[in-house]
Amino acid sequence: MRAFRIFGISCILFAAGWPLRSSQEAPPQEPNSFTIKADVNLVLLDVSVRDAQGGFVSGLPKEAFTVFEDGRPQQITQFANNDIPVTVGLVVDNSGSMRPKKPEVITAALVFIQSSNPLDEMFVINFNDKVQRGLPPILPFTDDVNKLRDALTKTDPVGRTALYDATLAALHQLDMGRRDKKTLIVISDGGDNISTHSFHEVMNSVLESRSTIYTIGIFSEDDKDKNPDVLRKLAQVSGGVTFLPKKLDEIVPICRQIAKDIRTRYTIGYIPAGLEHRGIRHIRVTAASPTHQKLIARTRTSYAVPGVQPSESAERSK
Repeated sequence: MRAFRIFGISCILFAAGWPLRSSQEAPPQEPNSFTIKADVNLVLLDVSVRDAQGGFVSGLPKEAFTVFEDGRPQQITQFANNDIPVTVGLVVDNSGSMRPKKPEVITAALVFIQSSNPLDEMFVINFNDKVQRGLPPILPFTDDVNKLRDALTKTDPVGRTALYDATLAALHQLDMGRRDKKTLIVISDGGDNISTHSFHEVMNSVLESRSTIYTIGIFSEDDKDKNPDVLRKLAQVSGGVTFLPKKLDEIVPICRQIAKDIRTRYTIGYIPAGLEHRGIRHIRVTAASPTHQKLIARTRTSYAVPGVQPSESAERSK
């Protein structure tokens, strides 16, 4: 389990869903990073806003938002709306059932890469029976489209599905990224039949992470291993979205939509009370504007204060 320090002074706190490590542990910052130096502990959220027609809404002021933690309104102390570079992991199912679908998956992943902020740093995790990094060992991240294309195509679709192991490996890799915001794109049928780690372990790590997870479920109706509920839970808790396309040609516009969502998210921070109490905190964010009839704000629904047991975290996240 990965531990996070939320108590301390003079911390560098990053724009994401979690109070972070002390400044001695923080990596060098990029020129366009959103970084806050403070003597308090913050919870920082990635928030996406859409209107009633599903369009992305940008340019809202801080006053348009209300944050609730465990049902209690919180005072927003930090706010930003910038296209900030992110660390992105592409987690791609390469089990045997994906063989006829792989060309479309690669095309869609490349569309996502090309639609993203050019300063994003990315990596690829391929998985079937084993979990394999797509990039060379000496290259943990890259913004080079050709290297990412090679990473996506290097693994043949064979064998079974270690989705949980792959997700945990990707969350660990995200922690090493230099960008303040962290995102995973998981492309799979949601099934798992060979991982050494459990779904409870995965959910506990998601609750403790600061990443947003988008999931794309690709499966046929007669796929015995499909499990869209797993994909929904990974996305819901982290503040991402689950997509379940009915046709393979829907994957490309989905990946383009995810890239736009990432680039238009708001960053909202608040100082929670009672952090001495361990456990799961539940979050809700609302948005309102006189120029929009209805706004829908989406962010992570929960986070874990260190000290809660892994099994408890996973159970409460359901």
